[in-house]
Amino acid sequence: MDLLNKINFNWIKKFSYPLIIAGPCSAENKQQIFDITKELNKSYVEVLRAGIWKPRTKPGMFEGVGEKGLKWLIEAKKKFNILLAIEIATKEHVKIALKYDIDILWIGARSTCNPFTIQEISNELKDTNKIILIKNPLNLDINLWLGGVERLINNNILNIGLIHRGFTLYKNSKYRNQPCWLDVLNIKKKYPKLPILCDPSHIAGDRKYIYEISKNAINFGYDGLMIETHVNPDKALSDANQQIKPNFLTDILNKILLKKIITKSYLNDLNLYRTNILEIDENIISLLHNRLISSKNIGKIKKKYNIEIIQKEKMLELKKYYKNICEKFNIDQNFIQTIFELIHKKSIEVQI
Repeated sequence: MDLLNKINFNWIKKFSYPLIIAGPCSAENKQQIFDITKELNKSYVEVLRAGIWKPRTKPGMFEGVGEKGLKWLIEAKKKFNILLAIEIATKEHVKIALKYDIDILWIGARSTCNPFTIQEISNELKDTNKIILIKNPLNLDINLWLGGVERLINNNILNIGLIHRGFTLYKNSKYRNQPCWLDVLNIKKKYPKLPILCDPSHIAGDRKYIYEISKNAINFGYDGLMIETHVNPDKALSDANQQIKPNFLTDILNKILLKKIITKSYLNDLNLYRTNILEIDENIISLLHNRLISSKNIGKIKKKYNIEIIQKEKMLELKKYYKNICEKFNIDQNFIQTIFELIHKKSIEVQI
């Protein structure tokens, strides 16, 4: 039996559809938490999120307020009657979070990348009835992501869901992280009882894209959204660019849910594959850009050492190389040859 079929889907049925989790990237002070929670539209938002411990890329950056922030969250929960969600990254975080009886715990992308970390967290959570959400790893490794889920299940943790926050690829795109929608929705297709939430904030990296990503996620059948919300986003101590004001969040949810800007099923299927093609095309263009930069550098070296721009032996070698790749992927060799003739023509132009 596939372990993932043991997951308890009933936990998410206790929430409205879709489940909306919102709040600041980081808890900064008590007043900030109260101001944000007060302004959240409770008819949509059922869970307040806030980072307590922040894994940062470089030392010296704001790394969260720590345990004292949990006291602010507990006060906000009592005052505004809202559930709480925080990130846990170590077994010590788990102990503290359980001590404060936090409702939902999520495992961040950086932690998901490390099976040892996931195992330690899982061991500390053994037999818990808490809702545990696990974000995708930074790299596009679906097996690593689902492997983290299996480690939780092996410790009798069954109230599980996924958070899709996008993937770090080899290039820059309009989003901070590339969605790779099709890869994630293949999980949903295989495991329909595994709840999947979307984190538009981390996919976007820029608040102007939150609406379009949220709309896509709901249209693609996601079970909920986790959106970073701040009363003064530009002054936020972490991830300022991707946070939105509570009233903007309400506007987004009104457009998507209240006004029902949801397309028909077959159009969603078409849109999914069209979106996937656009992602691939963006990757191709980015790679071509990098390729032309390398060609320019090759041209400089050839000029410096008085080497001929066109080298017939090298061209024949490349054709043989492409032929082998075409055979590997079972793709039309003439089609690829036509494409690379154009690429090589441009490469020669930038070398001259």
